[in-house]
Amino acid sequence: MKNFLFIIFLLLTGFVQAQSNSSPDKKDEDAITKLLNRQAADWNQGDIDGFMKGYWENDSLMFVGKSGVTYGWANTLKNYKKGYPDTAAMGKLLFDDIKIKRLSKKYFFVVGKWHLKRSIGDIGGHYNLLLEKINGSWVIIVDHSS
Repeated sequence: MKNFLFIIFLLLTGFVQAQSNSSPDKKDEDAITKLLNRQAADWNQGDIDGFMKGYWENDSLMFVGKSGVTYGWANTLKNYKKGYPDTAAMGKLLFDDIKIKRLSKKYFFVVGKWHLKRSIGDIGGHYNLLLEKINGSWVIIVDHSS
């Protein structure tokens, strides 16, 4: 009987562990991590248009950078293309020290570091992102990069 109870205990422990590994928070954090990894991969291939797929394609998108606030997806894309006109300027992007925190069912906050390894000189800084789940997908609605 003791062995039977022990086996039931192990099975229940395994079931609870499996449930916690597939929690909504974990799934959402994995989706956000995948979005950031896809952005870095697109950037590193010189694909700014692909990189921008991680952002909310809306006039209310807010990007805060060294030049101030830019509103709108199209304006943000234009600024990226102006600031990074070629692959030498783009370099290779690495995101580091990423912290992902759920704010609510609909919003996540992300803090991290960015680094561009470039032949013309490396640059980097910090960023924080506000992501919203829109139409079943996580998108960046606010980006403050410095």
